Amino acid sequence: MNILILTGAGISAESGLSTFRANGGLWDHYPVQQIATPEAFAKNPALVHRFYNERRTALKTVIPNPAHKALAALETALTAKGGQFTLVTQNVDDLHERAGQKNILHMHGELNSIRCTHCNERRVFTSKTSVDMACEICHHGVMRPDIVWFGETPFFMEEIEAALTTCDLFVSIGTSGAVYPAAGFVNMAQSLNKDTLEINLEPSEGSNYFNQTRLGKAGELVPQWCTEILQGL
Repeated sequence: MNILILTGAGISAESGLSTFRANGGLWDHYPVQQIATPEAFAKNPALVHRFYNERRTALKTVIPNPAHKALAALETALTAKGGQFTLVTQNVDDLHERAGQKNILHMHGELNSIRCTHCNERRVFTSKTSVDMACEICHHGVMRPDIVWFGETPFFMEEIEAALTTCDLFVSIGTSGAVYPAAGFVNMAQSLNKDTLEINLEPSEGSNYFNQTRLGKAGELVPQWCTEILQGL
């Protein structure tokens, strides 16, 4: 079996990370236009750095939850049987990695990474960033958060489309179904006659496109679903 998983903010919220779109979420305190666009970084880079420094600090205070751990265990078991497991995440945290996940595509970038505005060199960085950080490779650009902002193209789109083409099952976990192109993955999966499953607290905007929907906490439903898959291997 080849499985493609898409995870969103809902899975990380159960570890204690604030989501962006929920009532009282991050967008309520920081308007998108001020901290999540290339124009915002050009206008006020100090504010943008401060916002992502706060997110990086908050990330150090949380740990993977049962949903993260169950997906990592499923990947290990499935690949040992010769199957393929690909996890695409809209999240910029490292909770999947800390749970033991291996094959991960961060389509919206990573908090613990920075990128040069000139040469696009990326490197791991877990401390606080600032406006005076220069690129150590090209020495021409400044370093920005390695995050895909509004108006920018997500990472790994070719790899994701290839995984959608070859998977047997597409599962969406903890996503709102409001952010494209990720919100359109289920439509692509359906057009390719793939089996599809949504696991979410409440129906997403694209819930009607899934073959099956399970509503509830990811920390409870994902381990249950993983156990079902493991029993069938």
